[in-house]
Amino acid sequence: MAGQTVRGMLTLDELKSKIKSGEVETIIAAFPDLYGRLMGKRISAEFFLEHTAEGGMHVCDYLFTVDMDMEPVPGYKYSSWEKGYGDVHCVPDLTSLRMATWLDKTAFVICDAYDEKLQRLTPVAPRSILRKQIEKAAAMGYQSLASSELEYYIFSETYQSSREKNYMGLKHFGPVLEDYHILQGTREEPLNAAVRKHLAASGVPVESTKGEWGPGQHELNIRYAEVLSMADRHTVYKQCFKDVADQLGIAVTFMAKFDSKLAGSSCHIHMSLWDSAGKDNLFAGAVPLGTEAHLPHVSREFRWFLGGWIAHAAEFMPFLAPTINSYKRYQAGSWAPTAVAWSYDNRTAGFRVIGHGKSLRIETRIPGADANPYLAYAALLAAGLDGIQNKIEPPEIFAGDIYAAANLPQVPHTLRDAIANMEKSAFVRQALGDEVVDHYLHFFKTEQALYDNAVTNWERARYFEQI
Repeated sequence: MAGQTVRGMLTLDELKSKIKSGEVETIIAAFPDLYGRLMGKRISAEFFLEHTAEGGMHVCDYLFTVDMDMEPVPGYKYSSWEKGYGDVHCVPDLTSLRMATWLDKTAFVICDAYDEKLQRLTPVAPRSILRKQIEKAAAMGYQSLASSELEYYIFSETYQSSREKNYMGLKHFGPVLEDYHILQGTREEPLNAAVRKHLAASGVPVESTKGEWGPGQHELNIRYAEVLSMADRHTVYKQCFKDVADQLGIAVTFMAKFDSKLAGSSCHIHMSLWDSAGKDNLFAGAVPLGTEAHLPHVSREFRWFLGGWIAHAAEFMPFLAPTINSYKRYQAGSWAPTAVAWSYDNRTAGFRVIGHGKSLRIETRIPGADANPYLAYAALLAAGLDGIQNKIEPPEIFAGDIYAAANLPQVPHTLRDAIANMEKSAFVRQALGDEVVDHYLHFFKTEQALYDNAVTNWERARYFEQI
């Protein structure tokens, strides 16, 4: 990956040239919040060059404590009414500078959040949490390459009409399960082709799109990258999709489970460890994975990294499945995992090993499309590195239908269960630090409390007349 030129990425000098020629007039400077949404400002090109590129920008620190509706949430130590909701300093990471061709004359840069008083990265910012794990990997002589496979549902509705219908009775863009169907894919090309084109021209190389196992459900896959770059690509991908859908007068959702009767939308994460130069995949080795001839040969690092993933999966679950809705995916026969087990090229497994040699990697099928990629990658990297440090061996490889297997540890069934696992985990505190863990426990508990107090359409349909 080293030295690879990616179309659509910009150096500062290239940006200056595009501003001078009139190709760029606006720069979006943004950062991911706790949900993985992009927050920030649109900055005039000249002001960005004169001030923001080096000096950064300031935003209200409440953005790391608000709920999804932008309401300030009490109880955080990081920021509060008592502390006055001051500023956080956002510094552009110029290695993330890119065109945003789906927007008019616009470039895009992702920022790191800094605490000016303490002269450090803001510990609770998702990008900071991932950076900490990347630094730990580098100190051990590793870099991680990763990719996200995101699924989504497309609707013949605008976002406004969807809101007006309370998200009920929405018309899917397709009438049938469309897994790999070319005909239905053709019908969805107004959105998918536009996004493929814009992502490829905006520093997010695209591999393919395909129909998925739901009506109007699709998947667009992008090229793997170093883990921080991949988290940025993932985030730009979702922003581009929503913007382009909005422009076309349709809607797309990345909910983990839009409809209880339909397949959920996943975020399958693929990861491997490489040497610091990015030349050798350190998962490849001399030890056969099993007795069958087609199975790859793996290294000790591979086994221990996988062992760490399995050992710590339940403890880190809120970072992989962050919402109430996330847990509705985990149903037998749904293509989402129900057990914490691993296998080779087996889609019933929570951890699926794929490839040989340089392509050897581990895929976790646990995260849904609602995952914050910075938190998910940080959790997976922390768990895998701990596996290497403590030589954690994985359980035996599983062959067959894991849905039908007995006596396997299960994926947590609810966000409440997942929070409890994280709260009692000494490892998560050791890996992330008390400040981060306490902040996110409050974040996830707030989400749970909001749900517990809500009256749902399910309750009205069940109890309105019959009770």
